[in-house]
Parts: sequence; C-alpha cells; structure tokens
Amino acid sequence: EPQLIKKYQNTVTQDMEEKILSMYAKGMTTGDIESHMRELYDIDISDSTISRITDKILPIVKEWQERPLEEVYAVVFMDAIHYHVRSEGRIVKRAVYIALGIDMNGKKDVLGMYVGENESAKFWLSIMNGLKNRGVEDILIACVDGLNGFPQAIEAVYPKTEIQQCIIHQIRNSTKFVSYKDIKKLMADLKLVYA
Repeated sequence: EPQLIKKYQNTVTQDMEEKILSMYAKGMTTGDIESHMRELYDIDISDSTISRITDKILPIVKEWQERPLEEVYAVVFMDAIHYHVRSEGRIVKRAVYIALGIDMNGKKDVLGMYVGENESAKFWLSIMNGLKNRGVEDILIACVDGLNGFPQAIEAVYPKTEIQQCIIHQIRNSTKFVSYKDIKKLMADLKLVYA
C-alpha cells in the first residue's frame, strides 16, 4: 500500500514537490526525476505530473526576469558561459549570458541570465536594451571580455559608460606571451598590480 501518495490521490505533498523542484533545478530531466522517485520512494509519478509541478515555478522565474532594477550601477560584469545541453535528443552547445551588477551601495545583484545559441554582440545589445527597459539609466563601468562588437553594443545604449576589459582576460592576454617557466614570477608581479 503506497504511503507517500495514497491511491487515487492526484497531487503530491508540498515536501515531495520541493524535492522534485530541487532535482529539476539541479538539471535532472523529468524522466530522470521519475526514475529517481521510483527508486528512492517506490512511487510512480508520471512525466506529465512532474512537468505540471515544475511548470509552477515558471511565473516566479518570469517575475524575477522582469523585475525593476536600480537606476544606476557602479559596475556591471557581463560574460557568457558555454554549456553542453540536451536538445531534441542531441547534445548542443548553448551560451548562458550573465549580467552581474554592483549597485551604488556595493551590493551585488544578478541582473539577468539569458540563454542563446552562441555569444554575439547582437544578443548583448538586446540584453542592454532589456536592462534599459527595466529601469537602468546608467552604468558607470562595464566589465567585459574581448568579444568583437561588444563595446559598440554597450555604447549604443549607454554612451557614457566606461568599458573595461575583465581582469581575467587581461591576465590571460599577458601570460600568452610568456614562456611557461616564467609564468609563476610574472603572476606574482601581476598580482601586485591587479590586487
């Protein structure tokens, strides 16, 4: 006799929903969650039930993505991280664009995360426009990598923003001209500069 979900019960307890959402947030597919629930709790939950549970967070995510932002940010770090994801039965590469802001009080805030095919200045321009529409009037310093067209995309929306290359990219650019045996000495000297 099932204990967690009684016969003919069509909703899952709040505790089980939280476990399912946690597994989903960690990147498990609905099929993975279904087999995991069967294995751990000896209960059968269909893919569609798991999808209904995970769909409950979509309005919360949408609300977070569209929330109003501060008018001015001292620094906004912008970069993309590339992931391999499963899409339509194939493994494909996707770029997750991240904008992290530091407001005038020194508080960090993730301004947005966006998924795209690959990193491009055109997509960053749409993100800049989105930030402007959400209330960001000015960015004092934009910290970015060396992507072609990125500074122009920022200047199109925020013409007064100072654009600075990310310190990690600056270090990488400095070390690529140094032989391997001298890297440790160079890094010790560079640390005095960037710290």
